[in-house]
Amino acid sequence: MKSWTVYMVRCKDGTLYTGITVDLPARLQAHNEGKGAKYTRGRGPVNLVWSEECLSESEARKREREVKRFSRETKEGMVMGV
Repeated sequence: MKSWTVYMVRCKDGTLYTGITVDLPARLQAHNEGKGAKYTRGRGPVNLVWSEECLSESEARKREREVKRFSRETKEGMVMGV
């Protein structure tokens, strides 16, 4: 069974992007090569600042939606481990 990861990266312009994947190293490489999400193209390189494992794609998508709705302050707290 695949393990899904919800992740957050910081773009070179300081913004945060949240996504999901089953292969985090490959996804980060795609973002940094300009082949990832449209949002991160031209904002690379990106750095992984937070991630969380999920048991299923459904769980990962729900968590991604939840994280995307958080305020920037809340997301920065997650990055800092608060």
